[in-house]
Amino acid sequence: MTSPKTRGTNRNGPCLNDLNAKIGGIAPPEERFSGGNSRHLLDLGTQTGRTRAESPSHIRIAALDIASLRAQHPHHWKKACAIRVLTLDAVAAANSGHSGMPMGMADVATVLFEKHLNFDPAAPLWPNRDRFILSAGHGSMLIYSLLHLTGYKQATLEELKNFRQWGARTAGHPEYGHLEGVETTTGPLGQGISNAVGFAMAEESLRARYGAKLMDHYTYVIAGDGCLMEGVSQEAIGIAGKHQLSRLIVLWDNNGITIDGKVELSDVTDQMARFAASDWDVFECDGHDPVEIDAALDRAKRSPRPALIACKTHIALGSSAQDTSKGHGALTDKQLIADTRAVYGWDHGPFEIPADVKAAWEATGARGAAARAEWEARLAALPAGKQAEFNRLFSGDAPAKLAGAIRGVKKAAVEAPKKLATRSASEVVLAAVNPVMPETIGGSADLTGSNNTKTPDLGVFDPLNRKGRYVYWGIREHGMAAAMNGMALHGGVRPYAGTFMCFTDYARPSMRLSALMQIPVVYVMTHDSIGLGEDGPTHQPVEHLAISRATPNTWVFRPADLVETAEAWELALSTKTTPSVMALSRQGVAAVRKTHTNQNLTAKGAYVLAEATGKRQVILIATGTEVEIALKAREMLEAEGIGTRVVSMPCMELFAAQDEAYRKKVLPAGPARIAIEAGVRMGWDRWLLGERGREAKADFVGMSSFGASAPAERLYQEFGITAEATVAKAKALL
Repeated sequence: MTSPKTRGTNRNGPCLNDLNAKIGGIAPPEERFSGGNSRHLLDLGTQTGRTRAESPSHIRIAALDIASLRAQHPHHWKKACAIRVLTLDAVAAANSGHSGMPMGMADVATVLFEKHLNFDPAAPLWPNRDRFILSAGHGSMLIYSLLHLTGYKQATLEELKNFRQWGARTAGHPEYGHLEGVETTTGPLGQGISNAVGFAMAEESLRARYGAKLMDHYTYVIAGDGCLMEGVSQEAIGIAGKHQLSRLIVLWDNNGITIDGKVELSDVTDQMARFAASDWDVFECDGHDPVEIDAALDRAKRSPRPALIACKTHIALGSSAQDTSKGHGALTDKQLIADTRAVYGWDHGPFEIPADVKAAWEATGARGAAARAEWEARLAALPAGKQAEFNRLFSGDAPAKLAGAIRGVKKAAVEAPKKLATRSASEVVLAAVNPVMPETIGGSADLTGSNNTKTPDLGVFDPLNRKGRYVYWGIREHGMAAAMNGMALHGGVRPYAGTFMCFTDYARPSMRLSALMQIPVVYVMTHDSIGLGEDGPTHQPVEHLAISRATPNTWVFRPADLVETAEAWELALSTKTTPSVMALSRQGVAAVRKTHTNQNLTAKGAYVLAEATGKRQVILIATGTEVEIALKAREMLEAEGIGTRVVSMPCMELFAAQDEAYRKKVLPAGPARIAIEAGVRMGWDRWLLGERGREAKADFVGMSSFGASAPAERLYQEFGITAEATVAKAKALL
């Protein structure tokens, strides 16, 4: 690979290290505009140059002449209008939705699906299919129409008629797992384009391992102005440019309209220059001219970098709401719909697609069957072992060797117990697991040495080493989490990455979507309490365990030592449907599991770690670093003849999932209950007060405020998270 400063000629022509090369791929470096750092914008359709003074958001295409478009491209026009009228009909039937984007981007989508996208509706999960991601998820009728027209079995006409209704697969925004062909959930703007980076990284990784005969596809994204305004988009764009993800192509719906009005009300960003500055190649086209769209896609596919295609479009094309903020939302007026259908030359009833148009679309859908069959033949020709491994990766099954690796770590930990921070314990586990799980891809948001997420065998993923399995994400917690979602959704890889627990705040929107989509991403969140010490309250998570636990379908593990950490990792790497948060300590803690068992006790969520020697009067429930405090408090209470049980609760969610009999066995009625955790109380009352617990016999040792800057030991003393404080509260309850 050549130096970034001396890149040679690409397949589009000269590729110099300046904005000229990246925008259009053909502009000479001597082209200038005011300000010195100049570059030239070139319109693919007219070949007319423009200066920088004319911002891309103000690009003027030829006066729209729908009659001419119909006449010049009748085959294309009918196919695109099928998308438009289905959108109008479905939104009208639901009396809600977003009509404008599908109407405006129908031409782009038609060309993409007809001439470029490699897919097969008969095999929606074919591993080597091109991925299509509708980042502008409010325009969901675009993808629902496409899936129906091309022949996806689940995308029936009845589903379109039930758009946004209870039980329909056609939700208001595309939902992963509801409808075949929807690759990711894209309600929150910016997530789709950010997921797409992970899709493209997974493709690069798997192609390096298995070769282009098995993995060789593109990831296409339709993104709108809203997607590009969201901050996470810049994190994603920067990652993609850094890693030269040449199989990633973003089609920007450049219609200049948001809900409030024109984009210029709130934004002046030169989006094309922005992408170019992040080392993307940038192209543009008239988003209603199929010839230009096709040419732009051809150029983008030949680009050695990720590519942006700025598609100048008209929102709500052909309607009276065209090019207005009204056109963004639900167009339900009967007269407007009738007038628009007349403009289109569409004289068919609601949800009625002429046989010739439907047949043309189904032919587009059938186009990928041959390629898929050829791919299956290549897979079948692999040696049996390699074929089985490839299939295992895409099934999401953990390898048989995982259980043995975990047992080895647990046994060694019991035989030679030592004080160890659970972040370091996690590193020990990963060092044993990563060699037997080639699908893991690790990383950190610029905290590798603190998160302990990199093991010696991984290598670094970058343009020079696609086989590397460690990603330096930079300070991009949100983009990292979103890209990991994309990796997991792509299949064939299992991503995990770390940051400080406090910075779940930055990653949370994507963490929420991991849970919503039921994908097993692992978030390694170290420095999990005031125990991080001197960095102070800005870095000390006190409410973040509660926030994470409040999220449905999320496992929050806070292990107490190396054995529990190993068990937590085994669970996180075995599930297919649940993301995990590993809450890990900065400070060292003593080993609390003294005897070896093959049984995974963490899988129960909570278990009896130490039993009362006499009559049980107190139950101490603790997680993570506070289990050690609970054990010390137990010794002190037992010394005074107060029988005390210690329950370790590394995962509340898994404990809640156990049957009532087991829960009552671990937390029986009668004894006083005290929970100990260096976070806020929220979430603990279920175990303190519920299932026959009583408020008069329950208390909490933890945080009720933000932390402070001081050594960890001093903080625990000052905030009263000690064995002595626990003993005092226990006595007060008796």
